[in-house]
Amino acid sequence: MRGAQANWLSDGRRLHLHHGPIDMIVGIEGAGQDAAFQRAAARFGTLLEELVAELPRLRSHYAGAVEGETARRMVEAVRPFTPEFITPMAAVAGAGAETILRAVLDGPGIRKAYVNNGGDVAFHIGAGEVMRAALASPVPGHVTLQHGDPVRGVATSGAGGRSHSLGIADAVTVLASGAAMSDAAATMIANAVDLPGHPAIDRVPACELSPDSDLGPRAVTRTVGALTAGEVAEALDAGRVYADRLVARGMVHAACLSLRGQCVSVGESFMIEERDPEHA
Repeated sequence: MRGAQANWLSDGRRLHLHHGPIDMIVGIEGAGQDAAFQRAAARFGTLLEELVAELPRLRSHYAGAVEGETARRMVEAVRPFTPEFITPMAAVAGAGAETILRAVLDGPGIRKAYVNNGGDVAFHIGAGEVMRAALASPVPGHVTLQHGDPVRGVATSGAGGRSHSLGIADAVTVLASGAAMSDAAATMIANAVDLPGHPAIDRVPACELSPDSDLGPRAVTRTVGALTAGEVAEALDAGRVYADRLVARGMVHAACLSLRGQCVSVGESFMIEERDPEHA
């Protein structure tokens, strides 16, 4: 495996960080951006090795003590879901984004910044600044966030995502105070969007698809066949009930759940604008 790489994207304003399975995009605005980009690249260079060193514990339901910065963020993000089944790996992308963002902010002159780790995003919004976060398809728009809003992380999960899901949601996008919590909560809400025992849903043990999966023998969704509009609504309602509980506990601020063209939202309302193709 090649070492960590940092390269500018074609626009010359965003940095692409790549190492093994990790791909991040970093955007920074402010007088201190040059030094901040350097800090991001330097911190990224050690990120994967730190995670690999603690993978056995991070793939465990009860992770126990961990040492790395990102590993600690992962464990803290999933802790509030106990005793439900969740491992720290449910927060790995969001926690990684937070770690790089922390390096970006470890210096002056940053007005606005974000770290996008495969769609799970941690961001900083300075006083007077505005950030637009694109919602996952099929939701046609962006959420506009300001300095005073409590959201600093957005993440998306679902049966069609990079990781396996116990549910059938096409996408669940969560806004929370940080990217690690957004990541973990999106995973859990997407698991709750489900129709247990439905014959049109094909499930297989996660370990058959990925031998080293943290989900082990638990049945994950492989394909979803035909569903009636009523069944779609029923599955989304199950997810909505679970998401409402997380909002009531203050774990997330808002969530948007989608399945087969139907969408439901919970939590706080943020300004949603029509999707701009240039920023989609």
